[in-house]
Amino acid sequence: MEEAKLDKPAAAAAPTIMPSAAAAEVALRASMVLMAPLARWLMRNGVQYGAFTSALKRVFIRVAGEELESSGRKITDSALSVLSGVHRKDVRALTAEAPPSNGLKTVSPVSQLFTRWVSDSRYRDGAGRPKALLRIGSEPSFESLAREISTDVHPRTLLDELVRLGMARTEGEMVVLLSEAFVPSSDHAELANLFAANGADHLAAAVHNLTTRGPRFLEQSVFADGLSEEAVRELGEVARTIWAEA
Repeated sequence: MEEAKLDKPAAAAAPTIMPSAAAAEVALRASMVLMAPLARWLMRNGVQYGAFTSALKRVFIRVAGEELESSGRKITDSALSVLSGVHRKDVRALTAEAPPSNGLKTVSPVSQLFTRWVSDSRYRDGAGRPKALLRIGSEPSFESLAREISTDVHPRTLLDELVRLGMARTEGEMVVLLSEAFVPSSDHAELANLFAANGADHLAAAVHNLTTRGPRFLEQSVFADGLSEEAVRELGEVARTIWAEA
């Protein structure tokens, strides 16, 4: 598909479809469907409606600023208030404060390291599998890989985190990767990071496709009726096999 793009959507792509009352109603109704699983996740983790809506003000203000910037308009408290719907006094108060630190990062250094290890040809063997790496030494080693990802975080710290997450182990002076998919089952915060990054990128692509008339991003799902439970299980196994090979 010539128009399909695999790039990450720009956070503040300027919309080319003008808003209207009908479009607003459609968007609001569809967003309630999207919010249902998110509300369930929040409630299961003890986040109530009041805390969520209070935190959401910052998101609306930040995105309003991105929209104003992308369209070349001046960013003022009044402009942010009009576009976001957040009261001007709240805009003024929240923009004057430093954003709260919640410990979540879009993509953690350990996730970046894992991704490069399984995808970079320098760190894969002839069969395409991740190599076992010398812990310390020149390229290709775990130390050289870690230095490529970050000069601020010590390689030993990244190794300890991979081991803690059950993603790697040490065998003497070698480091062995235990999985080819970054799914740290023992760390709720890391899983939440992945959920936020993947979900946000997926939604960003869909929003771009719905609100701009430019080239579309690749963002598709498959739907089918009349499948038995056994057929669904078999298709799931086939899909996982094909994805692992890809």
